[in-house]
Amino acid sequence: MKRVLIVFAAVAMLSSCNSKKRLAEIKSLQEARDKAVASLNDCDQRTADLRTQLSAKDNDLQGKDKQVSDLQAQVDYLKKTNTNLLDRMSDLSIVSKSGAESIKKSLETLNEQTKYTNNLNASIQRKDSLNLALVMSLKRSLDDINDQDVQVEVKKGVVYVSISDKLLFKSGSYDITPRAETVLGKVAKVVNDHKDLDILVEGHTDVVPISTASIKDNWDLSALRATSVVRTLQGRFGVSPERMTAGGRSEYAPKDDNTTSAGRQQNRRTEIIITPKLDQFFNLLSSGQAGGSR
Repeated sequence: MKRVLIVFAAVAMLSSCNSKKRLAEIKSLQEARDKAVASLNDCDQRTADLRTQLSAKDNDLQGKDKQVSDLQAQVDYLKKTNTNLLDRMSDLSIVSKSGAESIKKSLETLNEQTKYTNNLNASIQRKDSLNLALVMSLKRSLDDINDQDVQVEVKKGVVYVSISDKLLFKSGSYDITPRAETVLGKVAKVVNDHKDLDILVEGHTDVVPISTASIKDNWDLSALRATSVVRTLQGRFGVSPERMTAGGRSEYAPKDDNTTSAGRQQNRRTEIIITPKLDQFFNLLSSGQAGGSR
């Protein structure tokens, strides 16, 4: 019995030793397995990072390829432009002497025309400045006259002084009234201060017909009124007759509607038109054309 117990004890001790060894082996295997799994996960992460870097490099490479393509297109364009310039230079190199002279004359003509245009523009500016000064002088001089009876304005590049017939004349008459002589005297003073200007006097009527022993129709009345104003400017106020022209427009240049009383009153008027001397402008045109034709 004692021997049997000894055997069982020995077997138990041997079994216990084997279990501890087996547990140690299992633990070692588990640790190895955990290290392998961790290493595999790290490898997967590094693989993903490398793939991301590879994708970025691929995109960058595509961008570089596009830049190279664009630069190549620019190089091709510059080569083509350079070829065209060389061709033009070749064409210019064979321009004949007569061709060069023709170009030179064309440039001289262009310069003359530019000078003429500049001179003409300067003359127009001077005329506009003179018109403004005339308008201001006339308005100051006629400041005490009713605006409905006398109107001063710049129209079509010249100064117009429009005087109503009720101020200048009695109805159906072409005799200047005493009050009108005062107005004409003020206008004469301004135009006498600018002797480089011409004066055109135009008579206007409404559409109401007239026929008397001394006046045949509205043509006659408008012309007689214009000449009465011219005679007064010359005889009473010393305006040079060489500067003046008298004309009648009858009813055919109305300012307003002739179907109303107010409109007809506006149309019955005499206009004193102050203009630059035409010969000065003709001389300027002639000199400019002569310069441009050389």
